[in-house]
Amino acid sequence: MDSPTPVLEGTHDDLLAEIQSHDGERRDIIDPATGEIVGRAPVHSIEDLERAIARATAAQPSWAALGHERRSELLMSAADAIDAEAEALARILSREQGKPLNGPNARFEVGGASGWLRAAAATPLETEVVFDDGQTHAELQYRPIGVVAAIGPWNWPQMITVWQLGPALRMGNTVVVKPSEYTPLSVLALVAVINRVLPEGVVEIVSGGREIGAALSSHPAIGKVMFTGSTATGKAIIRSSADTVKRLTLELGGNDAGIVLPDVDPKAIAEGLFWGAFINTGQTCAALKRLYVHDRVYDAVCEALVEVARAMPMGVGLDEANVLGPLQNRQQFDVVDRLVESAKASGARVLLGGEPDRDQPGHFYPTTLVADIDDANPLVQEEQFGPALPIIRYHDVDEAIALANGVEVGLGASVWATDRDEARRVAGRIEAGTVWINSHGTIHPMVPFGGAKQSGYGLEFGVEGLKALGVPQVING
Repeated sequence: MDSPTPVLEGTHDDLLAEIQSHDGERRDIIDPATGEIVGRAPVHSIEDLERAIARATAAQPSWAALGHERRSELLMSAADAIDAEAEALARILSREQGKPLNGPNARFEVGGASGWLRAAAATPLETEVVFDDGQTHAELQYRPIGVVAAIGPWNWPQMITVWQLGPALRMGNTVVVKPSEYTPLSVLALVAVINRVLPEGVVEIVSGGREIGAALSSHPAIGKVMFTGSTATGKAIIRSSADTVKRLTLELGGNDAGIVLPDVDPKAIAEGLFWGAFINTGQTCAALKRLYVHDRVYDAVCEALVEVARAMPMGVGLDEANVLGPLQNRQQFDVVDRLVESAKASGARVLLGGEPDRDQPGHFYPTTLVADIDDANPLVQEEQFGPALPIIRYHDVDEAIALANGVEVGLGASVWATDRDEARRVAGRIEAGTVWINSHGTIHPMVPFGGAKQSGYGLEFGVEGLKALGVPQVING
């Protein structure tokens, strides 16, 4: 596997040509909206992985020796390179992942990638004096871990890759990236652009199947694994990393609950509820996936949501009018389809959608709102990861909190209310890593983010995210 060759800024076809120059085995990547071939991704081998790890290992000491200031300068330049290729990166992302260019989608994601990289570069992390009584002076600092594995998902492939590699590089580590099998082209293109700026070997990328991820998570030269994906895969990484006692940051599955209190204005919160649930066509770990609405405002909230949802166009991502796209793969389409059918069979009321065209070439599932559904229904209890939202009626806030806490995962949650003090009291009782008030899923590069329960462990973003990519060392004396 050769290191990326610098190319001039150009169209997304130029960038696609660059990342498809691998001489070995390749496989077709299909546009989930049209069924057409987007490009051919390299299929790297375990031997390729070994060479990538060796290059990253060799590059790490000199990268760490540059110091925080110089590394930050280079990361800022890498962010500039992303911005210069923003449209090309967005178009590859739209064609491969399916998300539209506009709305909180492909262009938004590329902007988030450069923005998070700048934040990682600019965030100070000073040596901390933890104790000084005149006799004992103890300072806490953070040393690089070494080589970090960044294993990413298919739903936000470029932005989440930057969430992983940005702080890792800032802290003096080198990185081996393993993109999802579903969206390798997006990440290959991103890394190619970044590597126009960074020294050779600092960021390596290996595109392949699950055997690559398994080898990374058990490899003795890898000091830390950062993984975003399913809880089942996260558990497998925990097991395979145990023998080498790797550090882990795991952002795993979620089934986020939203609780609507009875004092809300339904029309005022409807658009926020919609985007909390349907951003990226519902394919977001921390999306709103179960909505509990007080009986007093239930019907009005349902009506307001239907009105907003009907106005959101869904279609091929390169069409500038669309803000919702297809499911990224047929497997995910089938999951959503099965769960909605289970809801319909139980007698739940479909307010909108629920009738997909199963014979079309794209994996489009219509925006679906399901009311009058029992909390035990699979559409509520399982993570649908798609454009179908169950809306559950409740009568007592204690009941809603118990239902919200009644699953094994706890990534995010939200409380919707006019009385913010009451919303905060309810939020404090919810078992989730983040609880938002009158929004859902909004993130900021300086606000720590991580899960509770089986949604994983470890924090990302801000100072805490930087600390997670270093080895704490106390100098005592």
